[in-house]
Amino acid sequence: MAWYFRASLTMNVLLLVGTVVIIPHALGCYTSIIGFGDSTADTGNSYLNALYHHDEPFHFFFPPYGEDFFHHPTGRCCDGRLIIDFIAESLGLPLVRPYFEILNVNETVRNFEEGVNFAVVGATALDTDFLEQMGHYNEFTNFSLRIQLDWFKGMLSPLCNTTSDCGDLLSSSLVLMGPIGGNDYTHALFAGDSFQIVRTFVPVVIEAMASAINELIGHGASTLLVPGNFPIGCLPAYLTFYEGSDESEYDPSTGCLTWLNKFSEYHNEQLQIKLSQIRSLHPHANIIYGDVYSATLQLYQSPKQFGFTWEATRACCGGGGTYNYNSSAQCGLTGASACANPEESINWDGLHCTEAANRWITKALLYGNYSIPHISTSCVSQL
Repeated sequence: MAWYFRASLTMNVLLLVGTVVIIPHALGCYTSIIGFGDSTADTGNSYLNALYHHDEPFHFFFPPYGEDFFHHPTGRCCDGRLIIDFIAESLGLPLVRPYFEILNVNETVRNFEEGVNFAVVGATALDTDFLEQMGHYNEFTNFSLRIQLDWFKGMLSPLCNTTSDCGDLLSSSLVLMGPIGGNDYTHALFAGDSFQIVRTFVPVVIEAMASAINELIGHGASTLLVPGNFPIGCLPAYLTFYEGSDESEYDPSTGCLTWLNKFSEYHNEQLQIKLSQIRSLHPHANIIYGDVYSATLQLYQSPKQFGFTWEATRACCGGGGTYNYNSSAQCGLTGASACANPEESINWDGLHCTEAANRWITKALLYGNYSIPHISTSCVSQL
C-alpha cells in the first residue's frame, strides 16, 4: 500500500538493507522464502532502485524509519521489521534480501537459493498500462506484479536446465504472494474515483494475482501463502482523506470506516473464491490464504489486550491532525515526528503497521486460526 511524497533532501543516509539475524533453524520445512508484493513487504528494493538511478529519495528513506531493531532506515515502510521478516525468523531463515541487492552483487545462484524478495513500494497487481487507461498514473513505481514475476523468471532461467530442476529448487521454498493489490485501489480512491468505479477493479486485480500464482506453480512452486487485503477503513491516511464522513459510517467499537472495511472484505472474499478454483486446478500445491484482515482488525477491536495504549486509529509518526496523518508532512519529512513508544501503537505512518503490530499479525497467521488451510506449527518456532 502506498501514498508517498519524495523528499527534497539529498540522499545521504547510509542504509544497510541486507541485515541478517542468525537464529536457530526450526525444523527445515522450507529452505528459502521468495516474496512478491508492495510496501507492506518491500525490504529495500525501492530504496536501491532510487539509489542506482540517482532518483529523489522518498520520505521513508529517512529517520525515524527503521529506528527499532535495525536502528537506521532500511527501505522498509516501518519502524522495524515487516511480516515477511517475522515469517523468515520463525522458519529459522535469514531476513529475505531484496532483488536489487542480489542483482547488484551478481551472486544470483547462491542468493536465489537463500531466498529473494521482489516486492516494491507502490507496486500494483495490475500493469501500469491498464491503470493509465483508467486515468491513473503511478508516480511511485511501474514495477507491477507482472514485472516482479518477470524478474523472478529472469533469475530462474540460468538455474534450471529442465522443468524438474526448477521444481526441485522451488518445491522447498515458501512463496509469499503479497500483500499486493491494495495500491490498485488506494491510488484510484485518493485520486477521487468513486467507490462504485473502484469496486469494478476487484475482479481484474484478483485475476492478475491468480495468473501470477498459476505461473509460479507451473514453474514448480508448491507452497504459496497469499495474504488478503488489510482493513483499510482503520488506516489513518484513509480516515484523514474521508474525515468528516457521517457518524453512522464509523464502527463505534473501533473508530474505523465501515464501508471501507466492507470493501476489503469483498476483495478478500473474491480472492478466496479464486484460490479455491486454483486448488482444484493444482491439487498437489499447498495454497494458503493469509487472513491479514482479521488478524489486524482484532488489534483495533481490543488494542489494550495486545499492549497498544496509543490511540488505535492515530499514526505513531506523522504531521498532526485528528489521526496524526498529513500528506504534506509525512513521517520522515520536516514537520512530522514520531511517538515516544512505537511498540504501543498499531499504525506507524498512516498506511503501514508498526513492528509491534506486524509481530502480532504474523503470530496470528502462523499460530492462530488466520490461515486457510492452517500452516503446520511443526514448521515454525515461536516469535
